[in-house]
Amino acid sequence: MSNIESCSDISGRVAPVVDRNRCEGKEDCVVVCPYNVFEIGTLSKSDRSGLTVLGKLKAWAHGNRQAFVVNPGACHACKLCVDICPENALTLRPRSS
Repeated sequence: MSNIESCSDISGRVAPVVDRNRCEGKEDCVVVCPYNVFEIGTLSKSDRSGLTVLGKLKAWAHGNRQAFVVNPGACHACKLCVDICPENALTLRPRSS
């Protein structure tokens, strides 16, 4: 696992985005992020309604648990979460304030 020195960018420029059709809530992003950007939570009914059929099946199989970006402004763009996600469900995108 990488260390916090690899997270040297200024916080708030980018934020992780979770692909709801891919995330299986395995918590790797929560564990690896040194800035507490993520939490694991349960998808709401409205979140589930926007999923593809495969996404709905994956969510159901994992108890509708997924990663949520709860502190996007704390992201330092180190990509530790992107690199560790086994489902490739995370991307970093510029923040819109």
